[in-house]
Amino acid sequence: MRLLDSNIVIAAAMPEADGLRADLSTEPCVISIVTRIEVLGFHRLTAEEESGLREFLSRVETLALDDAVAAHSIALRQQRKMGLGDAIIAATALVHGLILVTRNVDDFKHVAGLEIINPFEAV
Repeated sequence: MRLLDSNIVIAAAMPEADGLRADLSTEPCVISIVTRIEVLGFHRLTAEEESGLREFLSRVETLALDDAVAAHSIALRQQRKMGLGDAIIAATALVHGLILVTRNVDDFKHVAGLEIINPFEAV
């Protein structure tokens, strides 16, 4: 199962992203609550963009921030400077045994044990 980073959700919600959505539909996907907050909380979101995001998000499960994810997020931030959102997303993937799908591989490549896929990278 895969955990979608915010940048993947934004890209997949675009009307022209049929190929990305098709790729993502080959395996079950979930998101972290942080991703929901990041994508829907953007202050310049238009009504049309919000509608597309909400429609996409309605098809994926949102994983809550629980004590295990919080503890792992703290440990990640103690090891290395890391943004709170990225730490929670990485910890969510690790705690739940998920593959992280992101375009921002550099933000996560230092996290030991985290499997990462960039669907935009040429294979």
